[in-house]
Amino acid sequence: MSTPHTLARLLSRIALRDRAAFDSLYDLTSAKLFGVVFRLLRERTDAEDALQDIYVKIWHRADRYSVSEASAMSWMIAIARNHAIDRLRARRRGHGPIDEATEIADAAPSPEANAVAGSERARIDTCLDRLEADRAQAVRGAYLDGRSYQELADRHEVPINTMRTWLRRSLKKLRECLEE
Repeated sequence: MSTPHTLARLLSRIALRDRAAFDSLYDLTSAKLFGVVFRLLRERTDAEDALQDIYVKIWHRADRYSVSEASAMSWMIAIARNHAIDRLRARRRGHGPIDEATEIADAAPSPEANAVAGSERARIDTCLDRLEADRAQAVRGAYLDGRSYQELADRHEVPINTMRTWLRRSLKKLRECLEE
């Protein structure tokens, strides 16, 4: 039975290139890490290959493990999960036969999507018009123009905490208006 302390101790020994510690770590954790990887990749052979790569990463990165940041198992699961996700992304980037690419979707919104977006925009504008003018300008500045709280506070000559309150309360009013 492995404890978090045991795994952390094994990782510290692996950081010193102790092969016996690596063998012990593998025996204690491989089933769990395989389960994590297999759940994501859904192909046994791919998961087995990934597990080998993961343990190579653990071997090379053991010196980066910090007991204060995470449990040893969580640290290794994060490595396994990230590696599996990278493999999934690599799969998706693969190219299929040219015959499968006969139709390429138009990235532009459909007429229906444009109509819905226009309707939503009109609802939002109506709700913004119900706010006090300076509050509506602050909301537009923050969420449409990407201005910072400090820029808005300077522009409206109010303290930054007041600006945060304005925005929080204005968003609450907008949500209520849109839910009507």
